[in-house]
Amino acid sequence: MTRSRRSRLVTALRRIRVRWLRFSEPVLGGFRARWRRSLMVRTMTVTGLVTGFIVLTAGLFILGSVASDLYSSRQEQALQDSARATLAAQRQIDASDASDRGALSTLAASVRRTVRDTTSSQMVYLRRQAGQEVFADAPPPSFTSSLLPEAVTPELAHAVEAGTAAQYWQAVTFIEEDGSPSPGIVVGSSVTFPAGAGTYDLFIGYNLADTQDTLSFVQRTLLITAAAMMAFIGILVWIMSRIVFRPIRSAAAASRRLASGESDARMPLQNDEHFDVLSEGFNEMAETLQMRIEELDQLSEMQQRFVSDVSHELRTPLTTVRLASQVLQSSTHGLEPGQQRAVEVLGGQIDRFETLLEDLLEISRYDAGRVTLETEPTNLVTLATEVVEGLQPLSEGIIEVRALGGYSPIDVDARRIRRIVSNLVGNAIEHGEGRSIVVSIDSNAAAISLSVRDWGIGMREEDLAHVFDRFWRADPSRKRTLGGTGLGLAIAQEDAAVHGGILEAWSQLGVGTNFRLTLPRGDGITSFMSPLPLVPEDVTPEQTDPQATGGWLRRPGRRIRKEGRK
Repeated sequence: MTRSRRSRLVTALRRIRVRWLRFSEPVLGGFRARWRRSLMVRTMTVTGLVTGFIVLTAGLFILGSVASDLYSSRQEQALQDSARATLAAQRQIDASDASDRGALSTLAASVRRTVRDTTSSQMVYLRRQAGQEVFADAPPPSFTSSLLPEAVTPELAHAVEAGTAAQYWQAVTFIEEDGSPSPGIVVGSSVTFPAGAGTYDLFIGYNLADTQDTLSFVQRTLLITAAAMMAFIGILVWIMSRIVFRPIRSAAAASRRLASGESDARMPLQNDEHFDVLSEGFNEMAETLQMRIEELDQLSEMQQRFVSDVSHELRTPLTTVRLASQVLQSSTHGLEPGQQRAVEVLGGQIDRFETLLEDLLEISRYDAGRVTLETEPTNLVTLATEVVEGLQPLSEGIIEVRALGGYSPIDVDARRIRRIVSNLVGNAIEHGEGRSIVVSIDSNAAAISLSVRDWGIGMREEDLAHVFDRFWRADPSRKRTLGGTGLGLAIAQEDAAVHGGILEAWSQLGVGTNFRLTLPRGDGITSFMSPLPLVPEDVTPEQTDPQATGGWLRRPGRRIRKEGRK
């Protein structure tokens, strides 16, 4: 095969494959999906295929056995019938004293009639064997049906002529007058005529059309029986699968209800010892979970109430201590230097304690779901600039504000957004190692984003997963520069979520950290693309975390109350 023909063949096979896929995909695509998802479909399909294979094998075996038995019995009957007719013909010939042509022709016609009367077949063919001496008075070949001379093959004629057996047979196909084929058997034997007429071949044909009709009837019967059996087995398998998989569906429904928050969801008993064990175990698990959830809810409520009550109760002694601290600070001129330092430390710790109480109260409000937003049109660039100007004296490096966009005001709670930016910039100052800090702002049609990038020590991947946890520190041994409470980033994440936004973090050891705040421009926006990348542009591909992406963000669902600023 040349290269051009091979390439044409490959192209044609590809086209056939593409057409087959295009044709079969609408039909098989849904089945493949159901096959992957449904154990019941797989069970029914496998059972149906195995049953169909068994029925097909059994049907073919039965059909083959029936066909073989019919053919064998019909063949044996034909051989016996032919042997009886040949013996009767030879007896008639031996009893005749015909010697001339006319008498021999009359004898041949009588032999044909005798064969037809003796056998069940009406197809008789009598002819003189070839290779004998010419005999002028020998009767010519004669037959009772034109189908038989055409059906006698040279092989059968040669076997009768040269063989030593009494008779030979061969399966043939008779072509009827209407052109339709029908199976048959031709049995050949030889008879010897008197007066030197020689040996004649006697062929008797047996048409097996009736046997073929019987076999066709058996085939139709087997086919109808197999189809009915397959339908019955299919219905039975479907019913049994529904019965067997009913407890599994019940367990799945109960687990879905339990997962959706229905703590009283239970799995009913199935009246089966094995599935009832499953039901009882599932129900015991559900009751245990319900009790545990109720205990956790009670503990959570007690914790929230405890934090809120303690925070409120501590305000009174804190106010008293602050007044005492202010009195001491106003009279430091008469104290020794060590005492003056103690008074200053006392005032700073009181301020930090008051900040911690405020953060605890804010966290308790979020936990209790009692958050109210006082929204107003806010320019995020102006807000970020004001925060940076206030924190710049605390930073050893330069804090740069890069406003690429975001000048259009958006409706947010300015106090909470200011707190987010202050926490992010303060965190960058805390861990920025005195290097510069860049605050970037940009926007698109759906969202506005603010990122705070520092080139400090960075964090490990396992530390980055806990960066928004409460009271968590990446390095507890590091000294606090701004005196944080450990709740800043946790509150910042809650502040972002309550606005429908997302606060994310990227960090690499020795490379730095980047926090990104993304806020939607309106309440109707459920998903949006952040205009700023989470991975900074100055980071090389080798330094990039493959898990950090800047793709589409989905707005988290949270029920909040909004109040416009009056």
